[in-house]
Amino acid sequence: MASRTNQRVLLGCALLCAAALPYADSSRLSAAESQPQPSVAVANFPIASAARLAGDGKQTRFILDLDQTISFRTATLADPYRVVVDVPQVNFQLAPDTGAGRGLVKAFRYGLVMPGGSRIVFDLTGPAKIANSYVLEAANGQPARLVLELEEVDRAAFVQSPAPENRPELRPTIAAATPATVPVVAPEPAQQKPGAPADGRPVVVIDPGHGGIDNGTQSSGESEKNLVLAFGLALRERLEKTSKYRVVMTRDDDTFIPLNDRTKVARTLKAALFVSIHADALPRAEGDAQGATIYTLSDKASDAEAERLADAENRADAIAGFNLAEEPTDVADILIDLTQRETRTFSNRFAHLLMGEMKTTVRMHKHPLKSAGFRVLKAPDVPSVLVEIGYVSNKGDLEHLVSEGWRSRAVGSMAQAIDVFLAKRMATAGSGN
Repeated sequence: MASRTNQRVLLGCALLCAAALPYADSSRLSAAESQPQPSVAVANFPIASAARLAGDGKQTRFILDLDQTISFRTATLADPYRVVVDVPQVNFQLAPDTGAGRGLVKAFRYGLVMPGGSRIVFDLTGPAKIANSYVLEAANGQPARLVLELEEVDRAAFVQSPAPENRPELRPTIAAATPATVPVVAPEPAQQKPGAPADGRPVVVIDPGHGGIDNGTQSSGESEKNLVLAFGLALRERLEKTSKYRVVMTRDDDTFIPLNDRTKVARTLKAALFVSIHADALPRAEGDAQGATIYTLSDKASDAEAERLADAENRADAIAGFNLAEEPTDVADILIDLTQRETRTFSNRFAHLLMGEMKTTVRMHKHPLKSAGFRVLKAPDVPSVLVEIGYVSNKGDLEHLVSEGWRSRAVGSMAQAIDVFLAKRMATAGSGN
């Protein structure tokens, strides 16, 4: 039987090819079809060894050095102006400082967006068109190269597009290929013996923030996406040892997951609790802050910092190339006021329990309980909290975040809070009250 990793890669590759990588603005979609897409093997991903920009504010060229030719697709997006390049899964072995801007490009980022698929996103200084894009084969001692040539245009030229009825479905289908949702949402039927009772344990969903192309906050060579993934994996291990819960992670590797798909995992499984893990950072101009903070959902932010953080976290989909903030979801169809009020009450109850447990083992923020309009907390029927386990911008916090000892203590206190909260909920449910 193939390993779960191999299954994920093959599934993602198949969907990547079959879906032809849908885009948020397919009217400006182009493709390079001259090279066949290589088959995806775990140990044989194309390697990107260097990337650079050249040119000025009128014309800018991007060059990516590769060890083999690849296929690719491109799209331009407005508000903000961006260029998106989707490629088969690439092993990016680029210098740590790669991504600085030049000419028409303010900055660019890269990473995994689904099994078998990577993405490069360019933030532009203004409207620009893709004047040319192609792949060069290796020759004369030079590596294979992906080349993208951008030219400045005015907004009117940028937004010209066919009538809406000529456009295919705009919503990306990343969710269908996301490894964190596909294999773990439901166990395979073969895993349950005939006649055996269904797994009635409460479902706890752990949501490590960011991932893939979205690094989150960064400091001293550490990325939020890696820190919170390590924390989430440790929490899953701790909870699974008790055998009390069915524990599901929205991602258990370096993959990008859209915000709406994170909440869908919890709602699909009728989760008893959703815990999103993050690590904040403050710009130098805003001073210093330290300690863990626990956030719940509210329509009005509890303070300016909570509002800033929610705004930043809610832009995750835009960071990956597509802003799905205005996309309709099935949540909108079931927003029953009474259910949502009850859910928020349970969320606040767990937040207080969690603060009480964590403050005995780890440093907490001076205002440890806050609220704001986080999209990832908006499932109306699943108690949800977002925990900022520390500030990567604070030297002391960062030392804790990379420490296995600190992580073990923090995970222990979080697991204890989950135990107390769910024991009370299950007891109440069992009594029929």
